[in-house]
Amino acid sequence: MKQELAQAVAAVVKDLFDTDVSVDLTRPDEQFGDFATNVAMQLAGKLGKNPREIAETLAAKLRELPDITKAEVAGPGFVNITVDNSSLLQALNQPPAKPLEGKVIVTEYSDMNPFKQSHVGHLYTTIVGDVISRLYKSAGATVHRVNFGGDVGLHVARTMWGIIKHLGGENPEGLSEAGTSPREQTTWLSQRYVEGTKASEEDEAAKQEIVEINQRIYQLHDANDHDSAFAQIYWTCREWSYDYFKEFYDLLQVSQFEKYYPESVTAPEGIKVVREQLANGVYQESDGAVVFDGEKYGLHTRVFINSKGLPTYEAKDVGLSMQKWDDYHFDESVIITGNDIQQYMQVVLKSIEQFKPELANRTKHITHGNVKLAGGVKMSSRLGNGLAPEEVIESARQASQQQTGKMDESVVIGAVKYAFLRSRIGGDLIYDPVESVSIEGNSGPYLQYAHTRARSILAKTEGGAGELTDLQPGERTLVRKLCEYPDVVALATNELMPHHICTYLYELAQTFNRFYEQNRVIGDTRQAQRLTLVAKYAETLKAGLGLLGMSAPEQM
Repeated sequence: MKQELAQAVAAVVKDLFDTDVSVDLTRPDEQFGDFATNVAMQLAGKLGKNPREIAETLAAKLRELPDITKAEVAGPGFVNITVDNSSLLQALNQPPAKPLEGKVIVTEYSDMNPFKQSHVGHLYTTIVGDVISRLYKSAGATVHRVNFGGDVGLHVARTMWGIIKHLGGENPEGLSEAGTSPREQTTWLSQRYVEGTKASEEDEAAKQEIVEINQRIYQLHDANDHDSAFAQIYWTCREWSYDYFKEFYDLLQVSQFEKYYPESVTAPEGIKVVREQLANGVYQESDGAVVFDGEKYGLHTRVFINSKGLPTYEAKDVGLSMQKWDDYHFDESVIITGNDIQQYMQVVLKSIEQFKPELANRTKHITHGNVKLAGGVKMSSRLGNGLAPEEVIESARQASQQQTGKMDESVVIGAVKYAFLRSRIGGDLIYDPVESVSIEGNSGPYLQYAHTRARSILAKTEGGAGELTDLQPGERTLVRKLCEYPDVVALATNELMPHHICTYLYELAQTFNRFYEQNRVIGDTRQAQRLTLVAKYAETLKAGLGLLGMSAPEQM
């Protein structure tokens, strides 16, 4: 409805003033109308006229349109528009638009690394990436969810050093002490990583040993070695990490990934491309390393291949970008990470832009802030005190148990997701487990309970719903709010900002509560019509919660 009305206003402007404009419609408070536009103020400079005078002329013409019941001028030149009830009801039953039909989107997120403990940042990016993928899919795009992780590199070498020292040598049989569950095994690996990191910072001999182990890991891949004791330790522990990733995604109730790109695969491609483009002048040699001079683009210089001939993260990301392009030839590639690598990615993409501009220009990097517990501080896995995703979820479980006396896993997971999603992506997030599981206020459980309540109202009646052909004032207010849903989803998709959906669903639930308090449903002469509204409300809540990756329970 909003798009159609904007086109109608633009047509009237063209007819009256022979000017093409893009009309932006906003939604004012209901007392002022259903939509508002400032197009008269946009036209004032072009036409050399007073904006209110233009608005009066425009409003008079809009009142002649069959679907508009009011068009009134407000302030310096706003036009408030009220549409008729039949237009609202027609919009209520329109199927969702699919503006991205035929488009191919690659979403890369989560990016947990083998051989070390994941942290709360991975939880955040996994939740956000899953929802952004859902938004793209709901808009009709073909979405490929991919994941990227470092199965080679210094962090792996630190862990391998810690394992070898802990086991008293390259002793694969000793790995049995790590336990049998993926969580136990990953915790054990994280302990070895911390030991290796500490040693590399305090002991020069250990640091050199880790550098040598790093080279051995690359050689292991080059030789496809699975038989040596060193290789058996490496491949076993890598598989432990992958088992943990799957368990983590199942716990979080998110869609599994279509493809996982390990750095051991992207690194050779990255080295090849960087060396090819070194010959073309994109990259330069510097003290035995290969760098990209970002200064001339207002960025900074970074190393892509180090002096030992090994690829850095930068080269691996070049290889990843090229492989994603070869695999999908996407219309858009979205990468979701923390804010800490924003400038890093600018350099990587600027380098790619020099030889593959269509790839770089179709890549979008979204970043989010740090997650801190209420009253706490950001924690670092490098120092061994990282906040694990499971700890965040467990804190929500305990808070839910204390508040309700029971523990529903789907409600707990929904609470954590909603707490992470309701704020605009970009800034730091303070997570309060008690607030997140509250059944009152702007929380996931509140919205899930709102859906349960609506379904219970429908379950109490034997008679079916009735057709809506007219609207009483309270009904119109609810219909008006329900009609906003497609526009909110479109806004969230265009901006890649899921918080718009959270805000809308909370407002919708509040609107319904006022409607239900002031308009009797069961036993009213308009019961059948109002049950239709209750059903549409429940359907909209369920759809919105689904986009957020949350369940819509029938009972709580």
